[in-house]
Amino acid sequence: MATEEKGGNQNQINIELSEEIAEGVYSNLAMIAHSNSEFVIDFIRLMPGVPKAKVKSRIVITPEHAKRLLRALEDNIEKYEKTFGEIKRTDDAPKFPINFGNTMGEA
Repeated sequence: MATEEKGGNQNQINIELSEEIAEGVYSNLAMIAHSNSEFVIDFIRLMPGVPKAKVKSRIVITPEHAKRLLRALEDNIEKYEKTFGEIKRTDDAPKFPINFGNTMGEA
């Protein structure tokens, strides 16, 4: 449940989270596009050995909410790094080798 206080009044919003959504969806790539009225964030799963990637989820938000999301992510990253240490970052694009540098496995 999310709770927000304004001027002494308490507003509550009940947020429902289904079991299916609570499981989450793994994504290792995100692509962002925007227009004058919205931001579109595509969460993609790129798998090794598969030349095609699938968009697993698309989120469309207003520019105002995009800025709120940015601030929330900055705040959470700061808290994460205080607890677990700095997140290492390279300026190189992520590399997804087709077979992780070895021969393809067989089942």
